[in-house]
Amino acid sequence: MKPHDRLQAALGDDLAAVNALIRDRMASEHAPRIPEVTAHLIEAGGKRVRPMLTLACAGICGYEGPYHVHLAATVEFIHTATLLHDDVVDESLQRRGRPAANLLWDNKSSVLVGDYLFARSFQLMTETGRLDVLRVLSNAAATIAE
Repeated sequence: MKPHDRLQAALGDDLAAVNALIRDRMASEHAPRIPEVTAHLIEAGGKRVRPMLTLACAGICGYEGPYHVHLAATVEFIHTATLLHDDVVDESLQRRGRPAANLLWDNKSSVLVGDYLFARSFQLMTETGRLDVLRVLSNAAATIAE
């Protein structure tokens, strides 16, 4: 069994909760394109390495609260937002072996959905009630944008 598969098995229930939260927060009542574009990328076979590392680190550090799932979903949303933006900037044709979202829809949709995912990630962070978490992840998002 590969290390990735072992980690995925060890995190089973928590990883399933992350995936459920991601699917739930991808929804939009006002813009049906948002879940279409987001699902195209999130469900394209990514390994969820970042959320798994977030969950694993929470466990290693002895975290026992309810928000490790929120933080893991936040990390995945930030990552996915950067992929959408990056594909527009680089004029990418493919992502994870599939046509890039900006080709299937357009650059505007890709950028706006990326922005939506950034906004959703900040909503998830504020739900933790932890300003220190918000500060760390906000700084990380700013660094990525630079």
